[in-house]
Amino acid sequence: MKLYYSPGACSLADHIALHEAGMTFDLAQVDLKTHKLEDGRSYTEINPKGSVPALQFDDGEVLTENVAILTYIADQNPAPVPRGPLGRHRLIEMLAFIGSEVHKPFHPLFVPQSTDAEKKQAGATVEKKLKHVAAKFEGPYLFGAQPTVADDYLFVMLMWAAKMQLAVPDNLAAFSARMRERPAVKLALTHEGLA
Repeated sequence: MKLYYSPGACSLADHIALHEAGMTFDLAQVDLKTHKLEDGRSYTEINPKGSVPALQFDDGEVLTENVAILTYIADQNPAPVPRGPLGRHRLIEMLAFIGSEVHKPFHPLFVPQSTDAEKKQAGATVEKKLKHVAAKFEGPYLFGAQPTVADDYLFVMLMWAAKMQLAVPDNLAAFSARMRERPAVKLALTHEGLA
């Protein structure tokens, strides 16, 4: 199995989750500007969308998109899921919210041609969505005592928020600091040159 990633991109969530799950995998770095792999091949041969992450299985099959990959990782091991009869679905619900409502609004903040007004609006949107997550936060992780793959995704979004100097609720700032101390997080950050 091989994870296609770009340092500090949203693929970091999958990288962390794979380490948390104790799964064996290789890494392939993608230059998102040129869509080239380190060996010079075009990444679009692996993932025609050109975005990360992509998880390529040993048989050549490729899975893309954070929600799909993180759900796959969670399903491969006895990873914690939220309590209750809808626990697995609550996990997917949070993954989808982070992907569509937190992750997506960051886009103008990373695009140089965005206007100041667009960046200000994007920052306000992200801050509002993080407040929603903070209100649902059970602590010390999203769903209580044990981290889930959704925590990995949220951690990356909080890294981005810190980089963009956005306001983060206190409970999420404390969560981010806790996550940074987890061995799997440290390992992924080291592999990506971010430690």
